[in-house]
Amino acid sequence: MPALNWKTLSPTWKTALVTAGTLQIGLFAAAWADLSRRSPGAVNGSKAAWRAGLFVNTLGPLAYFLRGRNTGHWTEADMPDQTGRVVIVTGANSGLGYETARVLAQHGASVVMACRNTQKAEAAASKIRALNPKGEVVVMNLDLSDLKSVQDFAEAFRAGHDRLDLLVNNAGIMVPPLGRTAQGFETQFGVNHLAHFALTAQFMDLLESTPGARVVNVSSAAHRFGRINFGDLNWNARKYAAMPAYGQSKLANLLFTYELQRRLAGAGKDVLAVAAHPGWASTGLQGQDSGSQLANRLFAQPQAMGALPTLYAATASEVVGGGYYGPSGVLELSGTPERVPSNARSHDAQDARRLWEVSEELTGMPLRV
Repeated sequence: MPALNWKTLSPTWKTALVTAGTLQIGLFAAAWADLSRRSPGAVNGSKAAWRAGLFVNTLGPLAYFLRGRNTGHWTEADMPDQTGRVVIVTGANSGLGYETARVLAQHGASVVMACRNTQKAEAAASKIRALNPKGEVVVMNLDLSDLKSVQDFAEAFRAGHDRLDLLVNNAGIMVPPLGRTAQGFETQFGVNHLAHFALTAQFMDLLESTPGARVVNVSSAAHRFGRINFGDLNWNARKYAAMPAYGQSKLANLLFTYELQRRLAGAGKDVLAVAAHPGWASTGLQGQDSGSQLANRLFAQPQAMGALPTLYAATASEVVGGGYYGPSGVLELSGTPERVPSNARSHDAQDARRLWEVSEELTGMPLRV
C-alpha cells in the first residue's frame, strides 16, 4: 500500500483536511482572543490554565466556550424601578435609542426622546405609549449636526425641568460619505462626539444637582481601530476614509467618558460617567443594502438585546464610574451585559485631556466640573 501524502490524497480528503484545519485555527483564535480580553473574574478558573488547554486539539477551545466563561445574566426585567427619574435619550426614534427609551419608560422614568426628525420620533413615541408605560414619553427636537440646535434644546428642556437624572448620549452615524455639520466638522466626529460633549456641557450643573445622576456615552467595538489625529480631527487635510473616521469618533467617546469621570471623582461629585457598546445588533446603522441586511440576519442579535448594555450602565446598582459595559458573549458580539475592557489608547489620560480642551475650543462650550 503506497504511503499517504498530500500528493496522493484525493480532492475530497484534501478539502476535508483544509476545512478541519481552518476550523481548528478559527476556534483557537476566537477562544484566545475572548480569553485575553476577559478579566480574571469573568473566567471560570485560571486564565493560564485555559491558555494551555486551548492547545488540546479542537477540544480545548470547545471546552473553553462551554465551561470557561462566566457571563452576565442581566435583562431588562432586572432593571430597578425608575419612577421619578427624568431621562434624555438622544436618537430615540429608532434602533438602540428606541429600545432604551421604551424600557426606561416602562419602568417608570419620564423620558425625553431627543431627535432630529420629530415626525418619526412622534411615531416611535406613540408605539411606546401604546404599551401603557409607567412613565411619560415626550418628544423634543435636537439636531446634533448643529450646535445651535444643542443650545436651543438645552434651553427648552430647562424651561420645563429642574432635574436630570440620566443623559444617554446614544445617537450616532456610521460610515457615511464625507459630510460636514453646520459648524463645518466632519459629520461623524461632529455628531458622535462633539455634539454630545456640548450637550453634556449644557447640562452638567443640572446633573450635579440631581442625586445619583449618570451620563452614559454609547461607544463601539470600533474604538479599537480608532486613532485621534489631533492635526486633522475633521479630515480637512487627509483623504476621507469613513471607517477610520468612525473609529476615531468612537474612541473619542471613551476618552471623553474616562476623563469626565476622573474630573467628577476629583471634584467629589456623585455623578457617574460610564460607557457602553451594543456588540453586533440588528439596527439600521449598518445600512440597508442587501449585504448588510443578510449579515444582520445571520449574525446580529436583536436591537432589544443590543440596548441592554446601555440600560445596564444607566440603571444597575453595581455599575461604577468610568466603567465600560458590553455584551458578555464571544468577542463581545452578543449576549447579556457585563463590564468589558477597552483598548490602551482609550485610557491615555494625556490624549483625553487634550481632546477635552480641543472639544471646548471647537464647540465654544466649556464643560466645567
